[in-house]
Amino acid sequence: MKKIAVCLAEGFEEVEALSAVDLLRRGGHEVIMVSMKDDLLVCGAHSISVKADQFYRAVNFDEIDMIVLPGGMPGTVNLENHEELKSLLKKFNDEKKMIGAICAAPMILGHLNILKGKNAVCYPGMGKELFGANVKKKDVVVDDNIITSRGVGTALEFALTIVKYLDGKEQAEKLAKEIVYKK
Repeated sequence: MKKIAVCLAEGFEEVEALSAVDLLRRGGHEVIMVSMKDDLLVCGAHSISVKADQFYRAVNFDEIDMIVLPGGMPGTVNLENHEELKSLLKKFNDEKKMIGAICAAPMILGHLNILKGKNAVCYPGMGKELFGANVKKKDVVVDDNIITSRGVGTALEFALTIVKYLDGKEQAEKLAKEIVYKK
């Protein structure tokens, strides 16, 4: 079982965040929804409020195996404006710890030069923000310790790809069958 932090900033894309939380928990992982503000109640981009499990400052990130960044606006901008998170993302990448980012959130990794020389995807039209990346036309891309995806319509595939990366193809296929996922 891995420990995964899903970072929720005001204006996050609800489907992207909660698909990852749901499927990873179904897969048996410990998933912590992390509030990036001083309130556990975080409002998403479509006015759906979610109660996070912990505040950012309360999480021991040395015990976390993966960080997941949902997209959405202004959620992505709010994540990128969090200086401690940016330092943590660099540290995770340097240590080859897993980072997942979907929709607009991969641009944060691009701006931090984490994607330089890597294959990646993001929300259509934002590829220029993935500085140094080889931008692909796929729904989900895995390159080394980074998993990126395009948006709400790819959220289930993104989450299942994380499960596949962490637990293997068989477990991902089993989970996909349980949720009646068809691609």
